Amino acid sequence: MALRLVILGRQGSGKGTQAIRISESFGCIHISTGDMLRAAVAAGTELGQQADAVMKSGGLVGDDIMNGIVAERLAADDIMANGVLLDGFPRTSDQADALERIGADQGVAIDLAVNLEVAVDIVRERMVARGREDDTPEAIDKRLSLYEEQTAPLLDWFAARDLLATIDGVGSEEDVFGRLSAAIDKVSQ
Repeated sequence: MALRLVILGRQGSGKGTQAIRISESFGCIHISTGDMLRAAVAAGTELGQQADAVMKSGGLVGDDIMNGIVAERLAADDIMANGVLLDGFPRTSDQADALERIGADQGVAIDLAVNLEVAVDIVRERMVARGREDDTPEAIDKRLSLYEEQTAPLLDWFAARDLLATIDGVGSEEDVFGRLSAAIDKVSQ
């Protein structure tokens, strides 16, 4: 069964690490918003050209363009055959509504959204410890605040559709992956 999954979680929750493991274990293709944008630009699609123009001007790609790029990517043969793990999309309830419409149009729907739950103080410590140049205390606080404001409402959106599994993201990489795998196994049967 080709799974269609979404991974959610605050920055620093271990989402990137676990996304790679999920993709390898379940055979679905891990796609981030950035990957989709770069692929559309490289392919020179109409939406890719529009996104390229917006990004070159320093703007943020709007939902209309992003939703179209996602629809194009999800219709690709590799995704139809293997499934997908979306990372970074949807970011808002409006994008989730668009994803639901895309799934209905393509005759496939999201099977599960997994949320890696890690407390704010822990993710803040993790981000400071990784020592990235852009991980200043101010930048970290801004990103976490934006997550709470824009992305956290997605948890309610997915829960209302009985598509949400909240996973404890604290523990060893192996323990967290075990909890994720158990949740995904329930929908893949």
